[in-house]
Formats: sequence, C-alpha cells, structure tokens
Amino acid sequence: MDTLDLLLHPVRLRITWCLSGGRTVTTSELCAQLPDVPKTTVYRHVALLAEGGVLEVADERRVHGAVERHYRLRQDRTKIEGDEARSMTLDDHRQLFTAAMAALLAEFNGYLDREGADPATDLVGYKQGTVWLSEAEMADLAGEVIALLRAHAANQPTAERRPYLFSPVFFPLARPETLADEA
Repeated sequence: MDTLDLLLHPVRLRITWCLSGGRTVTTSELCAQLPDVPKTTVYRHVALLAEGGVLEVADERRVHGAVERHYRLRQDRTKIEGDEARSMTLDDHRQLFTAAMAALLAEFNGYLDREGADPATDLVGYKQGTVWLSEAEMADLAGEVIALLRAHAANQPTAERRPYLFSPVFFPLARPETLADEA
C-alpha cells in the first residue's frame, strides 16, 4: 500500500494525528485516545500503518508475558508532495478531503464529549473567510503559515502545553462572472 492509500482512511488519519508532534505511544494508549473506535479496528489500522512504513517501532517491552510496542510516526512517510501530489486524480483529492473531514469531525466530537470542554476558553476556532490573492500572494501566504508552524513544531510536551489540532483548508472559489470577463 502506498502512502496515499494508507492515508485515505479517517481512522488511519486520526492515528497519525495522535502520533504527530514526536509522540511515541502504544496501541493500548491509542485505543484510549480514540475511545469511539473499536479496539480491534485500532489494532488493525496500526498494523497496516506499520507494514506500510508510516509507523515504526520505537521501543519494545515485555509486559505480562506479551510484547508491548511503542510506535512513532515517520514524518517522511506522512507527506503527500511533489510528484505524488501531482499524480493524484480529482477523485483521490475528493477521497482524501473526505477522510480528513471525517477524521476532523470525529476529533472535534471527541473534544466536545470530554468533561470540561469549553470552546470559548480553549480558543476553538472554525471560521471561514475569503481572501483575494494572486497565485504569488497565495504562495507567500502558504509559506508564512508554514514558517509560523515550524517555529512551534519543535515544542516538546510540558505540564503547561497541550496539543492543538491545526487544520487549514485552502482552495480557490469560482470567480464572479463579471470579474472573469474583465480578466
């Protein structure tokens, strides 16, 4: 299975999100983080991600006679860029977007279901807006967002920090006919 096929599934996307930020976890810990997903499903998808090289075993320990594996994400295997991105069909994009939105919805529902969830205090945001940009301005904006995120990407977990899911979505809207005629 190639990376695209592996990531075209909402549960596998959620597993990769749980392991982002340099975290190392066991499958049991993943089950606890994904309580709405049956344990057998989590174990099956972890095995697929490991077989596909998206996850690697960081450590193994014997616990009560069984081997407990600690997995970490291989960052180089979670990106769909360059030739692979250019080779995606429109249907591939549709499937990946659907999987990402399903995973995002499941994560958001999980957040709302937690005791003490307070979207206002937690600065939860999900606003949409339109900005008018040339292709060069869009490239600049994307570069600025990436640079901003990279500045914080090396943050390690501490008692004061909690993980935040950041999920920007950019795509061009149809131009109004009056402007399209002027161009």
